[in-house]
Amino acid sequence: MSEKFYTEEHEWLSVDDGVATVGVSVHAAEQLGDVVYVELPEVGASFEAKADMAVVESVKAASDVYAPVAGEVVAVNDALTETPAKVNEDAEGEGWFVKLRLADPGAVAALMNADAYKTFLESE
Repeated sequence: MSEKFYTEEHEWLSVDDGVATVGVSVHAAEQLGDVVYVELPEVGASFEAKADMAVVESVKAASDVYAPVAGEVVAVNDALTETPAKVNEDAEGEGWFVKLRLADPGAVAALMNADAYKTFLESE
């Protein structure tokens, strides 16, 4: 499994051969509570970094999911449409949202690694 990177908005991504798998962090899933609905973008949609990309709704709140880096959606996790609870069950695994073909693979370097994200969470 490739290294995960994180944003201050609590998205994660891992990169494999220029394609990033993106989702919300375990911390975000815990803060959301029980996820009841996920709205995913269309395959082929392009996003700039930090643009609204998806929506996740829980019993507590609705939250936007932001693109951690710029790219084009090459796959979406259709399983979340049928079983949104996957976000709670395995946020950083089977609960992924989209796969993005990176516009700039170097952009990942600006994100936090797991240790930096842990420190960030402790400071919140």
